Amino acid sequence: MTSNRTTLIVGGTRGLGHGIARALRDEGDRVVTVARTAGPATDVAADATDPAVADRLLDRYRPDVLVIAAGAVPPTGTLQSFTWETFSTAWEQDVRIAFTWLGAVLRRPLAPGATVVVLGSAASLFGSPLSGGYAGAKAAVRFITEYARGEADGTGVTFTAILPAIAPGTAVGQAAVHAYAGRRGITEAQFAAELPAALSPEIAGTAIAKLLTGPADRIAAAYLLNGDGLEELSS
Repeated sequence: MTSNRTTLIVGGTRGLGHGIARALRDEGDRVVTVARTAGPATDVAADATDPAVADRLLDRYRPDVLVIAAGAVPPTGTLQSFTWETFSTAWEQDVRIAFTWLGAVLRRPLAPGATVVVLGSAASLFGSPLSGGYAGAKAAVRFITEYARGEADGTGVTFTAILPAIAPGTAVGQAAVHAYAGRRGITEAQFAAELPAALSPEIAGTAIAKLLTGPADRIAAAYLLNGDGLEELSS
């Protein structure tokens, strides 16, 4: 299968971002992955929080699809155990990355028909009491994605927020499994087994690839993502 699309994936070397990268390569996309550290799965090693990096890579690749999947593994613990620095980890990474790249896209913009997919978290809907500021940060990611969608009206560029459930086996998901299993006094395997429709990078990749097969203007503002796939959310 071949595709004329160029897809730029910020955070495409691990977890759900890596699953999305593999799925879109299988669709024939020219996939370019961006990660902080160099490695065999990294096409561009760069700091995604740096506005100059966003500007440079958007101008170099002019992607038809931009996926923003990068973010920090949140520290876990009780509220009283955090410092402000640890509590705000996701704000300084996840929110800053989304803010930086969405602003850079809007200032161009990309070509009509381009799609920007931003990974938030289902924690923004349900909370995450052992992950500090993570749930609030991911809510902010969803909000600014919706703001960008509104500001891009008339440009032909579509923005959508994807809110993944816990994905055991990924770094972020496993941190949550470890914390919440410990809180309940059960094993991590027991906790993971109780998750309804557990998510994986492979499922995420398949779901996003399917979403991108249809017309960009039919893509909704936000979706919940779990092991059953995507569920459209009302604004």
